[in-house]
Amino acid sequence: MIRGRTRAALAVRRPDGIIVRRSIPLESWANSSLRGIVMLRGVLVLLETLLVGMKSLTISANEAAADENPEEDQQLSSVAMATLLTVSLVLGVVIFFLIPVFVSRLIENAGANNFIANMVEGGIRLGLFIIYVWVIGKMNDIKRVFGYHGAEHMVVHAHEAQEPFTVESVRRFPPAHPRCGTSFLMTVVLVSIIMFMFFPRDPFWFLVVSRIVLVPIIAGISYEFIRFAGTHQNNIWIRMFNSPNILLQDLTTRQPDEGMIEVAITAIEYAIAMDDGLAVPSDDKSQLSSEPFEPLRVASESTIET
Repeated sequence: MIRGRTRAALAVRRPDGIIVRRSIPLESWANSSLRGIVMLRGVLVLLETLLVGMKSLTISANEAAADENPEEDQQLSSVAMATLLTVSLVLGVVIFFLIPVFVSRLIENAGANNFIANMVEGGIRLGLFIIYVWVIGKMNDIKRVFGYHGAEHMVVHAHEAQEPFTVESVRRFPPAHPRCGTSFLMTVVLVSIIMFMFFPRDPFWFLVVSRIVLVPIIAGISYEFIRFAGTHQNNIWIRMFNSPNILLQDLTTRQPDEGMIEVAITAIEYAIAMDDGLAVPSDDKSQLSSEPFEPLRVASESTIET
């Protein structure tokens, strides 16, 4: 999945080998003038990423089952999407923010000072995040997802380097990328550890509320850092602070096979073509009636056309 200016481009290989291209309209509220507001845009990007990710997974699951149920095309309703988004955010806050608070409180009650308690809280938060990523990475299906994740990064590298979109060219680039969503999440964890060091731990209600209320602010700061780091990759201090993000991508990316790279190339070419007005978005029903959208079968020599 590659994000364009107004739509995300999704490419999925069906069981019969055909690669289909789908477009997902980006949320208007996430791409309005609010996106120019520093700090706020980080929260918007986080919410938009979750929504587009869930829609992408739904579409890919439908396409994977297309051969078995060709007439079935289930889509998540707005209510279901909002429910999933809310549950995801609540679980994220509970697991990665509140659980470390309660565990560190036990350490504090045992006699540890605020500094030690905050360090324990941050260490637990970081550990939970890394363990979570490591555990899901052991699942066979997620391993394939991580392979596609690496392929996405590699084609973005190729695009930024103005290299041709061929398997051989894309293969030369690393599967890690500084503007990865994983880097965003890791930065959120690291920024939270630093920020919470400066907040009092008493009374207890303030400790709990601060961990929840400050999540959007932490997300905003993290996004601004990722945005800045993406344009200052030659700065030694930026590289040092960003190094944990790149290391984490050893867990969330895999070296993709040729087929995965072909799918990633299809997605980025479709995104570029839609941005340039050279391809019809699959979600634009008004144009599809006169210009049918056809799936793409990749040739054996890995030549992709849009």
